[in-house]
Amino acid sequence: MTDWETAPAVTETPDIKLFGKWSTDDVQINDISLQDYIAVKEKYAKYLPHSAGRYAAKRFRKAQCPIVERLTNSMMMHGRNNGKKLMTVRIVKHAFEIIHLLTGENPLQVLVNAIINSGPREDSTRIGRAGTVRRQAVDVSPLRRVNQAIWLLCTGAREAAFRNIKTIAECLADELINAAKVGLPQFPKSHPKLPTFHPKSHPQFPQIPSPASPPFFPFSLFFCIFLGSFPFFC
Repeated sequence: MTDWETAPAVTETPDIKLFGKWSTDDVQINDISLQDYIAVKEKYAKYLPHSAGRYAAKRFRKAQCPIVERLTNSMMMHGRNNGKKLMTVRIVKHAFEIIHLLTGENPLQVLVNAIINSGPREDSTRIGRAGTVRRQAVDVSPLRRVNQAIWLLCTGAREAAFRNIKTIAECLADELINAAKVGLPQFPKSHPKLPTFHPKSHPQFPQIPSPASPPFFPFSLFFCIFLGSFPFFC
């Protein structure tokens, strides 16, 4: 009876890289409030953004979903795109390659910075009954900040690619780069209000008095003068 040869023990685990290129070891989450809700490091590292997890079965479980997979799932919005996971995986992969070519940084770090900057920190809620309703400013929870940031980025990329010569991967890369640098995604596009010009308040222009209004002339008195023989008109 021959002795079984034992396999050599593995000294270190292999480095898991997204798409075989991007490592998660050097990704930093600068916002301490979002560190538990942006799953990108250690046990959440995947080769592909597809883990087939049941994250919707329990409340708040989607916070454990890898952040790249959440971005991929959010790209499957609108009825004609539902279920096309392979298409969105390809879109995210091409977008990450474009980000690396334009910035020279790790696309995972750009994605994390874009989510941190895009999530709203304050919102308003309705306080009161049906008759008297007022708006009250409230703080946004960390999980909703991540949800809103992903939704804004994906919606902006989808609308930018509609009727545009640029592909949706290029539009998604532009959204992530702009959100990571500037701090706001391109969507929704906010148009700054032009300053209103008031000549009266400007010291350079003299204040011109408005013309006096004509004196009030009662209509019934006109009939009394014009038709003097008929006083019942007054």
